[in-house]
Amino acid sequence: MIKESIILKNLEVPTGNICVIKGDKGKLEFLSLGDYGKEVNVKADFLGITRDLEGVPNGKVQPLTKKWVVTMSTQYGCDSGCKFCDVPKVGKGVNVTYNDLKTQLEQALNLHPEIDRTERLNIHYARMGEPSWNNDVLDFTRNLKNIVKPYIGESLIHPVFTTMCPNKNKFLAHRINEWVDIKNNLFQGDAGLQLSINSTNENQRRDMFRGNALTLNEISSIGNDLPMPKGRKYCLNFALADEYEVDAKVLKKLFDPSKFMVKITPLHKTVSSIENDIKTTKGYVSYTPYKDIENDLKKMGFDVLVFVPSYDEDLGRITCGNVILSGSLPKCKYKIN
Repeated sequence: MIKESIILKNLEVPTGNICVIKGDKGKLEFLSLGDYGKEVNVKADFLGITRDLEGVPNGKVQPLTKKWVVTMSTQYGCDSGCKFCDVPKVGKGVNVTYNDLKTQLEQALNLHPEIDRTERLNIHYARMGEPSWNNDVLDFTRNLKNIVKPYIGESLIHPVFTTMCPNKNKFLAHRINEWVDIKNNLFQGDAGLQLSINSTNENQRRDMFRGNALTLNEISSIGNDLPMPKGRKYCLNFALADEYEVDAKVLKKLFDPSKFMVKITPLHKTVSSIENDIKTTKGYVSYTPYKDIENDLKKMGFDVLVFVPSYDEDLGRITCGNVILSGSLPKCKYKIN
């Protein structure tokens, strides 16, 4: 175990901690968070959570013994240039080292030495960077159980690999397939694969990803070759914005609902999304933006999960696309430890 903290900055927000550490190549950022629980911030008919989600009030998170979320950086900055994300403001997408990954996780677990077991530790490779560029993410994940055992014993670990499918990465299909092997076999289904889609309109996708993502046809080709998933289906993620198109018929032609589910969330309020006037009107207070899209997708046979964060979560800069290394700070109450 790491005995001495190397945390340079620790911002305590209502749902957890945003931490900056000195990595092997510069400054890195990771999160340690609690979770409200799916009964509070999720609608998913296939899970039996069927009520409309009319906003999520700020509240108290579950104990970390119930669920603990650690969100880690896989790169220093990012080259993808997504218009809604603040991470490109930090710098170029230089891969973190295996040691950087291990240090982030150990420092996150060291924040709460009183916790020696949790029902579920979620590890998201989604703070800074595009994980498909970094092969160390795969090697690190293969060793996760050994790394966390001194801290939380044999607790269930659920790692999640999220990619916007960069079109210049010649190793992308190979690394997605390697991840799926890890998900299906090493973790026996207790791992996630999330593909960032956001729109079924290629012109919109080309704009939001600044021409750096594969087309849906190309992503579909990779997805069709994947084996059937164990555990949760592979996830097609839509960060919904007012202008973004979600055509359920287009999605059904490209992705098999027996292999893929759909997640819908409001596009988060990052500095970049505000600068580029990308928003989800009423997305935090009303089910209206999601209702028709969810119904259309269900008619096409997709399992649909709608996730809505609270204002504390979004303004606390813990949601995807935010990063305090870009110069922003939480817009809710916080303290620096």
